Amino acid sequence: MKKLLLFASLIVSATAVNAQWTEQATGFVDPSRGLSEIRIVDANTVWAVAYDGSGDGANVQEFTKTTDGGATWTPGVFLVDDSTYKLSNLSVVSDQIAWVGVFDENNGLGGVYKTTDGGATWNQQNSGAYITSGESWFDAVHFFDANTGLTMGDPENGEFEIYKTVDGGDTWNRIAAASLPNPLNGEYGYAGNYVAVGDSFWFTTNKGRIYRTTDKGVTWTVAQAPVTDFGSAAQSATIDFSTPNNGCLLKTIGTTYTFYTTTNGGTTWSSATPFTGTRRILTYIPGTNTIVATSQVAPVGTSVSTDNGTTWTDVESAAQRGASAFIGTTGWTAGFSVDEFTGGIFKLTSPLGTPSVTAPKFSVYPNPAKSSVTIATANVDAYKLSVTDLTGKTVMTKSLNGMENTLDISSLSSGAYFFELSSDSKKEVVKVIKN
Repeated sequence: MKKLLLFASLIVSATAVNAQWTEQATGFVDPSRGLSEIRIVDANTVWAVAYDGSGDGANVQEFTKTTDGGATWTPGVFLVDDSTYKLSNLSVVSDQIAWVGVFDENNGLGGVYKTTDGGATWNQQNSGAYITSGESWFDAVHFFDANTGLTMGDPENGEFEIYKTVDGGDTWNRIAAASLPNPLNGEYGYAGNYVAVGDSFWFTTNKGRIYRTTDKGVTWTVAQAPVTDFGSAAQSATIDFSTPNNGCLLKTIGTTYTFYTTTNGGTTWSSATPFTGTRRILTYIPGTNTIVATSQVAPVGTSVSTDNGTTWTDVESAAQRGASAFIGTTGWTAGFSVDEFTGGIFKLTSPLGTPSVTAPKFSVYPNPAKSSVTIATANVDAYKLSVTDLTGKTVMTKSLNGMENTLDISSLSSGAYFFELSSDSKKEVVKVIKN
């Protein structure tokens, strides 16, 4: 049996509400529906995947969706040919178009299904893939936009089975072996365990390695993480990224938790530090150094770090909080439903407390900018600047000093960039829009 990295916990409380999170009803008739993942399209449109949180272990192929910012949620069913299929993950691009991955828990195989009518019907794509008994095992699907997407599965015929489409899934082409680093003996991935930011996509393996593409699957690299396995009983780990370069890793061995960060997309990681947080489902607010930590086991609730995991502030402990997702200052976190009218998800409606952290040392303005920006600091003598685009490509580096520097960005194309500013005592990432 393989390896679905999802949490499952008994329901304790689904009705508590506090100043940060406002309870919403996911609409499921059956009680104790948890959410394994939340996928945000925009501030109005959000999808979420259900699981049985009662402890009975029922296989659930259900989702829920809102198109009005969570005021109403409408549940649905993934109609994917076989009611015994497990779900790997969901990828969404609009209120109508989404893809879901499935596999057989004992035999693997599986594939990808697409809806173009908001989840009313689901049709299999690339049916000739993931069919090699004893090798193929579908792990994940991700779409960067409505046309370009990837599916990935375990090694088949000596290479990870990865396909790419550029026409919304009508046609798929397998990534050539020459573009993929070779798997180690016995290496495989984990269902649903991937991260995507911009044009970058990462997946993890049972050998403690991280495969990465920064160009939507054209080229790939692999790096050894500071773990031996991302999903075994003896040792496991989770990763998340806020930009194509800035990420974190939390390693678990028994009751020992160790924290790492990366500034180069996971190629290398910082020295190990004891994890000082009290909650361990970690989710970045995109483009920032802020990590929101939630928990569905004691201590339940929410913690926040605004300095990339160095320090943590416990914000609230009102109820179980599970998988989370954020877009700007808007976000949702999973709970458990009581009935179709009560509970199941919480929306972020006010700042997550007031963390006691050092104020930012850098400011970048104007933002958005046209031809130049000013970088100001009141308490840093010298620092380095690295500017990357959404693909993770470094487009500018500078060594700066003084309280104020004006930077010419007229040569940059229009779009979003991440300004990473680092000194001996501080590192910050600022998202800047170039018009």
